Amino acid sequence: MKAFEFKPKLFTTLQNYSKESFMADLMAGIIVGIVALPLAIAFGIASGVSPEKGIITAIVAGFIISLLGGSKVQIGGPTGAFIVIIYGIIQEYGISGLTVATLMAGVLLILLGVFKLGAVIKFIPYPIIVGFTSGIAVTIFTTQIADIFGLNFGGEKVPGDFIGKWMIYFRHFDTVNWWNAIVSIVSVLIIALTPRFSKKIPGSLIAIIVVTIAVYLMKTYGGITCIDTIGDRFTIQSQLPDAVVPKLDWEAIKNLFPVAITIAVLGAIESLLSAAVADGVIGDRHDSNTELIAQGAANIIAPLFGGIPATGAIARTMTNINNGGKSPVAGIIHAVILLLILLFLMPLAQYIPMACLAGVLVIVSYNMSGWRTFKALLKNPKSDVTVLLITFFLTVIFDLTVAIEVGLLIACVLFMKRVMETTEISVIKNEIDPNNESDLEVHEEHLMVPKGVEVYEINGPYFFGIATKFEEIMSELGDRPKVRIVRMRKVPFIDSTGIHNLTNLCEMSKKENIQIVLSGVNEKVHQILEKSGFNELLGKENICPNINVALEKAKDIIEK
Repeated sequence: MKAFEFKPKLFTTLQNYSKESFMADLMAGIIVGIVALPLAIAFGIASGVSPEKGIITAIVAGFIISLLGGSKVQIGGPTGAFIVIIYGIIQEYGISGLTVATLMAGVLLILLGVFKLGAVIKFIPYPIIVGFTSGIAVTIFTTQIADIFGLNFGGEKVPGDFIGKWMIYFRHFDTVNWWNAIVSIVSVLIIALTPRFSKKIPGSLIAIIVVTIAVYLMKTYGGITCIDTIGDRFTIQSQLPDAVVPKLDWEAIKNLFPVAITIAVLGAIESLLSAAVADGVIGDRHDSNTELIAQGAANIIAPLFGGIPATGAIARTMTNINNGGKSPVAGIIHAVILLLILLFLMPLAQYIPMACLAGVLVIVSYNMSGWRTFKALLKNPKSDVTVLLITFFLTVIFDLTVAIEVGLLIACVLFMKRVMETTEISVIKNEIDPNNESDLEVHEEHLMVPKGVEVYEINGPYFFGIATKFEEIMSELGDRPKVRIVRMRKVPFIDSTGIHNLTNLCEMSKKENIQIVLSGVNEKVHQILEKSGFNELLGKENICPNINVALEKAKDIIEK
């Protein structure tokens, strides 16, 4: 087995780095930093923390992910996928609980990378990914309704669940602030129409600048003071805070562990999907395990500075690629640009209308929804549609933790079901056709099976999902031959349940005076059987290299 190697892309790309590459990375980094600013603020506020914490996350996590990551162009930071879960954690456990959960998620991500499980994450069924991504999009949109319409709840606390939110919205819809609604609509229109005129400058940035200036002028000269801004709700600090290690206690760790798993799995899926999409565009190949370790390190260090969970961001990564980013240096420059904005320009953020940020998140949720993909998947087989809808509704109605746990469970069950369907067990009583064989030493017209011998062929993995199927077939036959040959030439692996099943078969057969003979066991399976002590139980002489030897062995047993 190949030893694990931690190879950040930064160090390999710098070996042949040039001035031209740096200039390309510099321009891309500046643009991505500007693009990341409104998203970081919006994601921070929507998650239930202050706006600068979103930027701090983008700075610290973005820097570490680019420094240590396994992708050339991945840009890390806060993403919309985490909004729902972060908000829920803060409501139940507070900021300190979020910090502990994020730290644990970081450790889990590092372990996933160290144990080379990056490839495993990629095998999560597509309907599950689409289901909870679409569910997150609907939930993000739901959280923004109050700011879009400027609803006034009269001090009533907004529930954390989806249904509860909509109930309170309907009860207080008569408090709509139409100025807020106009600001949101204008923001959405600017963001949606900008790509028609400019591919380089992000619509979210143009919307924030134009709408903020317009609202400022309306407040100052038009006397319209009913439009809430960031400064009306938050006190913004223009500095990078000192690192603070949270107090850890066993009770908090135990309670937050399921949430940490959710953050880790979601972060792993989103970052590796983003890296895979980037690979397809730039023609490169990322190191998934190195990427997971970088994501883990980012989620350990960022919360020490007050940051929130972070992962690879597809939109910012694509912006980096489209603007000429060549290496992780662009991601590092993006983090530096954000740091400079935090230190010198952050006070200006207090003038940004909350309704404008809500408009930004409406577009984010629309892009996340992937409604065309969702609609297309509804035409797939019923099992995929069922998984898609279950994951979607669990995400929306309950929460992401439940959705991911159930989704992963469904993924495991589907995997086992499909492996079981590919594993076949056939019974041969009379003759074997050499034209369909690959392990015959002597090619005859037909290889006869002696009377009193049954040949069982297992084609596929012999694991716990298939072990009982073998027993069922034998019990259905009800025969009592003198020898049972079990052909295992097409068995790539066997697990503990398979070994237990074979052991039971041997012991029961001995009581019935039936001899078991194995045929064509490959080297890997043979080593597992030998290590388990099965060889001693069956007898090494009864494990044959091919069917010819197995049939000769069966004849000898019958003639005794």
